[in-house]
Amino acid sequence: MRRLPILILLALCSIAALMLTACHQEKNRILIGVSQCSDDEWRTQMNKEIAREALFYPGVTVEIRSAHDDNQKQIADIEYFMDEGADLIVVAPNEAEAIAPVIEKAYDRGIPVVLVDRKIDSDHYTAYIGADNYDMGHQIGTYIANRLHGKGNIVELTGLKGSTPARDRHRGLIDALADEPGIRIVATADAGWFQQSAERAFDSILARQPLIDLVFAHNDRMASGAHEAAVREGRADEMLFVGVDALSGKGLGVNLVTDSILDATFIYPTGGDRVVQVAMNILEGRDYPRETLLSTALVNRQNARIMQMQTAHISTLDEKIERLNSQLDAFLLRYSAQRMFLYACIVILVLVGILLVIMVRAFWTKNRLNAELSRQKQQLEEQRDQLITLSRQLEDATHAKLAFFTNVSHDFRTPLTLIADPVDQLSQSHNLDKHERFLLNIIHKNVTVLLRLVNQVLDFRKFEDGKLQMRLSQFDLRASLAEWTDAFRTLAFRKHIHFGIQADEQTDFTVTADAEKLERILYNLLSNAFKFTPENGTIRVMLSRFDREGEPFLRLQVADTGVGMPAEHVQHIFDSFYQIDVHHAGSGIGLALVKAFVEMHHGTIHVDTTEGQGTCFTIEMPVRQTGALDPDTTRSAVLTNLKEGAVLAADQESLQTSTRELPPEDKKSVLVIDDNQDIRDYVRAVLQDEYHVLEAANGQEGIQMAMKYVPDAIICDVMMPVMDGMECCRRLKAEMQTSHIPVMMLTAYAMDEQKIKGYECGADSYISKPFSARLLTARLHNLIDNRRRLQHFFTDNLNTPLPQAKPAVNEVDKSFMEKLRHLIDENLSNPNLSVEELGEQIGLSRVQLYRKTKALCGYSPNELLRIARLKRAASLLASTEKTVAEITYEVGFSSPSYFTKCYKEYFGEIPTDFLKRKKGES
Repeated sequence: MRRLPILILLALCSIAALMLTACHQEKNRILIGVSQCSDDEWRTQMNKEIAREALFYPGVTVEIRSAHDDNQKQIADIEYFMDEGADLIVVAPNEAEAIAPVIEKAYDRGIPVVLVDRKIDSDHYTAYIGADNYDMGHQIGTYIANRLHGKGNIVELTGLKGSTPARDRHRGLIDALADEPGIRIVATADAGWFQQSAERAFDSILARQPLIDLVFAHNDRMASGAHEAAVREGRADEMLFVGVDALSGKGLGVNLVTDSILDATFIYPTGGDRVVQVAMNILEGRDYPRETLLSTALVNRQNARIMQMQTAHISTLDEKIERLNSQLDAFLLRYSAQRMFLYACIVILVLVGILLVIMVRAFWTKNRLNAELSRQKQQLEEQRDQLITLSRQLEDATHAKLAFFTNVSHDFRTPLTLIADPVDQLSQSHNLDKHERFLLNIIHKNVTVLLRLVNQVLDFRKFEDGKLQMRLSQFDLRASLAEWTDAFRTLAFRKHIHFGIQADEQTDFTVTADAEKLERILYNLLSNAFKFTPENGTIRVMLSRFDREGEPFLRLQVADTGVGMPAEHVQHIFDSFYQIDVHHAGSGIGLALVKAFVEMHHGTIHVDTTEGQGTCFTIEMPVRQTGALDPDTTRSAVLTNLKEGAVLAADQESLQTSTRELPPEDKKSVLVIDDNQDIRDYVRAVLQDEYHVLEAANGQEGIQMAMKYVPDAIICDVMMPVMDGMECCRRLKAEMQTSHIPVMMLTAYAMDEQKIKGYECGADSYISKPFSARLLTARLHNLIDNRRRLQHFFTDNLNTPLPQAKPAVNEVDKSFMEKLRHLIDENLSNPNLSVEELGEQIGLSRVQLYRKTKALCGYSPNELLRIARLKRAASLLASTEKTVAEITYEVGFSSPSYFTKCYKEYFGEIPTDFLKRKKGES
């Protein structure tokens, strides 16, 4: 196995070599763009020469585009080469002025630009290759003067007026004939380099000029066009025709001379090979001439035949070179393919070798693992037998526990009945005072809720044992829903919840089902909806009918705009005894029983919920259940209890309260945070004679009220919606405004782990439910007394550092008092310092600062400030020789008289008495 990484590395190196080769070839690629202004025979010859010369430079790609004598097309071609990242651009400008800006743009970008044939009116180019058109015009003028023996009329047909060759050839001609007064240029016309244009222009000149001895055209095509026009007029024999280009081929300059159509033509060299040579010198950083001028020569009847023979020989050589190049390309392609195949074979061989090594190693490993697996299999079989035995024992124990729980639940009914009936009889008595009737009402409501819970447990146990029977009847479900939901309307009114039923009046909702079980389904769903929907929320019961595979079905939906539930818990909410978390209290059996009743009706139930937005339960089941109708449709007492218990359970728990009373100054205040209304009412009844009681229905609301009213103590339940008691306690202890408030936790759990978690969150005390009123008041007295002892601690140390041996102090409270002392010391001499300024610098409102300092020290902020000033004044009186007036203003009192009054109240003597005593002692 140690050699395996080396073999893999070799394979990867081979593949990398192939990739590097490809990348190297791509990196050496050179693109030369060629922009021709036209596509005549002369430029075709130049293009062939450029392409042929480029073959001698490996990695060079030449792309040739023709503008077809269109300035805009040529500008677009040059822009295209710039966008494609051409390494060099060769341009034959159509018109100098129009093409110059785009050439300058490419040059300014750092792209070399080589001009051929024609120049531009700018120096922004890299090199120029072409004939000296001025010299050519001058040579042609000299030839004409000699040919006409110094006397005659000539006509000049120029190229495109905006092109530099036409302009330079004309200047050279004029300068050559300047010394020949006998020769006159009787007409000049712009023929734009085209044969047809020359024909039309010369037709017009023939009509105006009766005597013409010679026609000079700036290229052979225009000279041929002029000859055709003269032939039509019968005047071709009267004059001579001279052109420029001297290309060999049918209808081209050299052949026109041999056919006696032209008197002469001058060679205008294409220089395609020189273009590529100069371009490569530029790209490879070698020296190159900025101006490469190509030579010209006369071609007439004496040497035209020789020119034809040389051109034919050169064409033959060109064809052989192209054929050799094609064969070379084929050989190179075959070589490249063979090399790639060789590399691929090497890689495959390496991979096959690696595979063989792996297979051998795998074979050895397999044999070794088989022995290990056999041993582990034996161990697993032994463990499986043990698990089967344990599973059977656990199943037997579970059945025994469930049987015991069921029997106990049965036994609960008797004492609950014996409690409920006497309570009902006592509640009818007229001798009860208000408090006694209040206590009886709490007993009655909670006995009803407990009976409902016991009945649900027994029914669920019957369902698990298969003993729960269907009692079918035929009834109008829409009318029944109106009757069943009537009990919740008073609750909806009291909780300010919008509650209603939606069902189509035109649809027949007659069903065959177990009415009692459907009623209990609705009670459970509505009880949950009312529990978790805040004031001004909405609860809707929606009934509709649809067809599924030809069978009529019902859809019953209960939707609310409550707190919703987390998505990860949705799939488990119908499991028996499942509880989401401490935010959502409950037995975990109600929805499991709902699902059981729905499945007994061959239906389905699912829930759509979004945390913080609401929940919708949807039940779909057949309209007609199969089976015999039960003639007994009387309503059972159990169902009455279940209905009343569902309403009471929904009414007990709430998401918010409406109590917003300001606590009086002369009475201690206690904040009770619990989602159960009965618990809040009971605690209020126990404490209201001695304390002012504030209420909150969940942790989030409790934090808001604690921040606003800063109570003297907080009693908080653990399991609540929106925010549980643990999180509420943790946040209260973390906030400066509330960190000093003692928190007593109420919990139904007696486990030590739960208590430890509460103490870690900062709880000061714990009481397990059920609790006695005496225990509650005793614990509350202790908490407030401990807070009073802490007041003395802070008061005694108002101007001294906090010693380590003193009682334990919350870090937030300690930091608060240190900051308050520091602010008082800094502003001691400021007589205008106010409580509002102190609170603003600490980050508390006036009320919050007052209540916190009062709770921690027993003094208001003003009293603390005055005491600090008096102690500072006493120190100055004892240690300095300053007068009473000086000390008065130094410690921030507004007048000596007020200072003397405060000093006497605090120390029992006036400052002057202290000074007299001080002098007497000295």
